Amino acid sequence: MRRPVVSVGLAALFAVSAWGAREEQLSEAKIQEIIQQFAAKEAEFSEARANYTYRQSVRVQELDESSRVRGKYEVVTDIIFSPEGRRTERVVHAPVATLQRIQLTPEDEQDLRNVQPFVLTTKDIPKYHVRYLGKETLDEIPCYAFAVKPKEMLKGERYFSGIVWVDDRDLQIVKTYGRGVGLQRKGYDNQFPKFETYRQQIDGKYWFPTYTIANDTLMFKTGPQPIKMVVRYDDYKRFGSDVRITFGDAVEGGAEQKPEENKPNAPKP
Repeated sequence: MRRPVVSVGLAALFAVSAWGAREEQLSEAKIQEIIQQFAAKEAEFSEARANYTYRQSVRVQELDESSRVRGKYEVVTDIIFSPEGRRTERVVHAPVATLQRIQLTPEDEQDLRNVQPFVLTTKDIPKYHVRYLGKETLDEIPCYAFAVKPKEMLKGERYFSGIVWVDDRDLQIVKTYGRGVGLQRKGYDNQFPKFETYRQQIDGKYWFPTYTIANDTLMFKTGPQPIKMVVRYDDYKRFGSDVRITFGDAVEGGAEQKPEENKPNAPKP
C-alpha cells in the first residue's frame, strides 16, 4: 500500500522471532529432511488447490487517529472455471473505495494472490533461507516452527518474510505470520502490513488458507497510518479430479465437469 503523495523510501523488512517456540534438539540432517518433506507436501497441496473453486473476500480499512474507520476498500471475487474449463476470476461485489490516505498497488495485488496464502514448495525452497526454530503447539496441533526469508529479491517479484508453522504429522503449513517484501519501485513509498494467515483442513487431506488478518500501522515517510485488513477464503469446492490447472489452462472434460461441494473437517479460527 502507498500514500497517493509520492516519496522515496524502503519498506521495512520484518524481523522474525520464535514467538515462544520450544527448542528441540534435531540434527541438521533431520531438519533438512523435514524441510524437504514439507516442501514436497506443499507442492502437492498447491496442485490440489488449483482444482478448487472458492470465494475470496477482501476488506481493507483505513483508520484515523482515534481508531475509527475513515475509509475502506472491499472486493469479493469468485475463483471459478468457465464453461470451457478455464480457471478465471469473477468480481461479484466491489463498492466504490473510500480510502483517503492510502491506495492499493500492484504489489498489494501480488501479495493478496501469492504471499498472504503463502505456499513453500520444493521449487521455491532455493529462493529462501529456512531456519528451524523449534516445536510449538497451535490449537492442539503439534508443529515445527521455521523462520523464512528470501535469499535475494529480484525486480518485480514479491516474497514472504516471517514464520511458518508446519503440522508435524501432515507436514503442511497450518499458519504463517510475517509480511510481503520486495524491491521498491523508484519514487514510491510502499509499505506492507504484518499479517497472519490461518489454514484449515479440507477434504481430510490438505490444509487450505481460510483466513488472513492484519492490524498494523504503516510507517510512511509522511507519517504513520493504522490499517486493518481481513481476507477470507470460503466455499472451497473441488472441480475435476486429477488434472493440474493454472490460470488460463483448459480443464480436461471442461464443461461436462461440475464442482463437488466439500465440507471442512476443522473449525475456522
